[in-house]
Amino acid sequence: MADQKPRIVIVGAGFGGVKAAKLFAKQDVNVTIIDRHNFQLFQPLLYQVSTAVLSTDEIAYPIRTFFRKNNNVEFFMAKAQGVDQARKVVKTNHGEVPYDYLILSAGATTNFFGMKSVEENSYGMKTLQEALHIRNHVLHMFERANKSKDPEERRRMLTFVVVGGGPTGIEESGALSELIEIQKKEFHHLDFSEVSVKLIEATPNVLPMVAPNLREHAVKVLRHKGVDVMLSTQVVDYDGKDLKLKDGSTIPTNTVIWAAGVKAVPFIADCGGEVDRGGRIIVNEKLQVEGSENVFAIGDCAHFQHGTERPLPTVAPVAMQEAQIAFNNIMRLIRGDKNLEDFHYKDLGSMATIGRGEAVVDKTKINPQMTGFLAWCAWMFVHLLRLAGAHANFTVALKWTWNFFSGTRLGRIITNIQP
Repeated sequence: MADQKPRIVIVGAGFGGVKAAKLFAKQDVNVTIIDRHNFQLFQPLLYQVSTAVLSTDEIAYPIRTFFRKNNNVEFFMAKAQGVDQARKVVKTNHGEVPYDYLILSAGATTNFFGMKSVEENSYGMKTLQEALHIRNHVLHMFERANKSKDPEERRRMLTFVVVGGGPTGIEESGALSELIEIQKKEFHHLDFSEVSVKLIEATPNVLPMVAPNLREHAVKVLRHKGVDVMLSTQVVDYDGKDLKLKDGSTIPTNTVIWAAGVKAVPFIADCGGEVDRGGRIIVNEKLQVEGSENVFAIGDCAHFQHGTERPLPTVAPVAMQEAQIAFNNIMRLIRGDKNLEDFHYKDLGSMATIGRGEAVVDKTKINPQMTGFLAWCAWMFVHLLRLAGAHANFTVALKWTWNFFSGTRLGRIITNIQP
């Protein structure tokens, strides 16, 4: 039909995808969001689900609820499998979805760097299910160790290894050490000298995106919490019982949490564009997939490297800023304007929490550098702003405040008991 509205299809309902959909919802277009999950996940707080601080409904928000007042936005729950650019369709496990303009915002998954045994035996932390698996597993380890008579078996159960010194690894290891302090009060007959948390980083530094003094502060705080920080240490294999390092040593452990890298979801390789080594689809300055006028890519699945030393990082501010430019450019194309905007990323700074009342903040508008309680408050404020829904804002703020004063973690519920 000649008067048919332009069809905008967005693959992925992360920060960038939802931001783009909200912008298009106000226009005279039809929008379809494709995602295999019916919720938007706030990934930066997955570690708090995995360590029993928060519950699942506090970091996940139903996609349809965002658009209950927007009749021109439809949600299509399916797994995207590829794009046929010639026919202008997205292929999914529930059929094809036609588009006039497409935004790929499919996010990223864990990168195990080709180590199959590590992938099979360790825990990633990119999905809600993975965070729940970690929580259940860690709690099970304490319960099983409490019953074990074998000292070697107990130590393996009570050794928790986090691989990767980025924000996720720092936050996870700090939160684990605090969870152990709570367990100490309730496991009266367990020898907690057998419990250890180790953070392994292949390079000489943690948190590469912050200043050297802040990296040193983060390591100092973690070590004060009892975390064994192992820098310049490379993992080569893990069979579920022994973690093997490049120097030939091994760490007996039943728990390896992998936070050492991300790569684009495999679907992106079948979208008709060129991808980099990490599977991210290469885009031009306008965020268009190379060789295509009406296919754009944003966020973790997009490789944008124009005027920057390396591709932009896989963080929420990048995805949300890219969503705005992708929207602007598609609306220009709809109006027949070929003069598209270039994307220029505005770095909003970096931050990471190291535990209760401790964080590092670098290069933000609030302050050039902060550590300690003030940095933690700034981190908390920024993350509350990005949470979806008033319910989550209220309950998360309340839990963080209560946890700060009491250390209580009522989320220590094991939910995968076999019948």
